[in-house]
Amino acid sequence: MASLPKPITAVPILILLAASLCRALPSSEDPVPAPWPHQFHSILVMNYTGTLQLIDLWYDWPNGRNFNIIRHQLGSVAYDLEWNNGTSFFYTLDSARECRTIQVEVGILRPDWLDGAKYLGRRHVDGGFLCNVWEKADFITYYEDVDTKRPVHWIFYTGREAHVMTFEVGAALEDAKWQAPVYCFDKKKTDTLVPEAEAEAEAEFSITGASIDWRSMRNSNLLGFNLS
Repeated sequence: MASLPKPITAVPILILLAASLCRALPSSEDPVPAPWPHQFHSILVMNYTGTLQLIDLWYDWPNGRNFNIIRHQLGSVAYDLEWNNGTSFFYTLDSARECRTIQVEVGILRPDWLDGAKYLGRRHVDGGFLCNVWEKADFITYYEDVDTKRPVHWIFYTGREAHVMTFEVGAALEDAKWQAPVYCFDKKKTDTLVPEAEAEAEAEFSITGASIDWRSMRNSNLLGFNLS
């Protein structure tokens, strides 16, 4: 005579279910974004309505400097060199020898520039990265990988999107590469930005890669924004 199957014990199932629910429930306190490392190198792909750029970002907080090397798809290369004393250089190294020097009151981003950002929850982005998401100053939506705390993606209020391809903590660019070309200092004119309330309405901060349009630069387009 076949033996009857053993009754299923409900207690272990309930324990497993409870454990699963505990993992799924959010913490009573929202997570906070990780501060940026004091030095890092990142490669970004920027997409703005189908226009693509590849950006080498070098962030160097101890030395008060930030550098975006901006490669337009099948096109030119532009350089955005920012110093914490408020001086920014936007230039090319080709035969055009174009350079615009701008004095920005606020300098580069602090490592904790995301402090005070509004937490929006968790979302998947860029092919499946599970990220904590924050919004800062109605200006940028920032995605950070839940496990590694590395930035993965961010979206400016204009719709421009940054996709983080590499993120090398501690990487530093040699000092010689931080020197703006001599023709940047030959020009007599320096553009001084208007108060940030006005700049905010017209500009997109180059956190790592706002687009540089040389025609706009010639027309004194504002390229600074303070996220503090």
